Amino acid sequence: MPSAHNSSMDYKSLDVHLKIISLGFIFYTFIFLLSHSISKLLFQTYCSLTDKEKVFWDLTATRAVFGIQSIVAGLRALMGDSALSSDKILGQEDWSWFNVLTATGFFLFENVALHMSNVVFRSFDLPLAVHHFFALAGFVGAVVWSWVGHFLPMVTLLLEMSTPFTCISWMLLKAGWSRTTFWKANQWMMIHMFHCRMVLCYYMWWVCWNQWEEMNTHIPLLQRLLFFIGLLLLTFFLNPVWTHKKTLQLLNPVDWNFDNKPQPENGPLPGSEGQKPHAS
Repeated sequence: MPSAHNSSMDYKSLDVHLKIISLGFIFYTFIFLLSHSISKLLFQTYCSLTDKEKVFWDLTATRAVFGIQSIVAGLRALMGDSALSSDKILGQEDWSWFNVLTATGFFLFENVALHMSNVVFRSFDLPLAVHHFFALAGFVGAVVWSWVGHFLPMVTLLLEMSTPFTCISWMLLKAGWSRTTFWKANQWMMIHMFHCRMVLCYYMWWVCWNQWEEMNTHIPLLQRLLFFIGLLLLTFFLNPVWTHKKTLQLLNPVDWNFDNKPQPENGPLPGSEGQKPHAS
């Protein structure tokens, strides 16, 4: 993730906002390009993919890196003793500002990459587009209405806990490792993370219920609408659908993102010993 913030920065300054958002955008664009360069040099599987799959591979790797940043930020807000946990509606700290701004840069990158990919490959994933829109709009709102607290945005970032496992799952699936114990263990962890996402969504509803008056007083109506519509979609549509798909994928390893067909398997055949998948 981007380097640690300077504690002397004025995080209420528009200039600082724009610089760190740009830093986040540039950093994750760099990760995307780095993934392409490294994968092209090292992985035979990557070279055999279609152009659209290569873009998806690089986006998945980029999301995994952002997922690590998000897990750290989210757990710090959720479990640490900070101004955020003390005042869940107005509490802010420099580290949370840094994460809000870099996350805004990442979500800007995600939306640009998604829609450019849609134009180039003439495709459109409505649930993903809706998810990206609300993520970007929500974090832009947290920047625009700079007095709004960062507890809920940081906990929202923790929903990205599944992305590193999703990255590993899809890459190994494309490499034909779906018969391996490692892939199955990762798939179990990914499914568990999606269940944790659902629990986390209900926790956010509980926080909002307990802070309802404060939210109505201090958070602008538009920001509340963006947050609650996004949380509603995540809780009752996106998370259940994704959890269901990932569970089915454990039992029937299929690339849902593309051809919906079982991937070629390079793992050990039943009853064989000592046979290992080839390097991807």
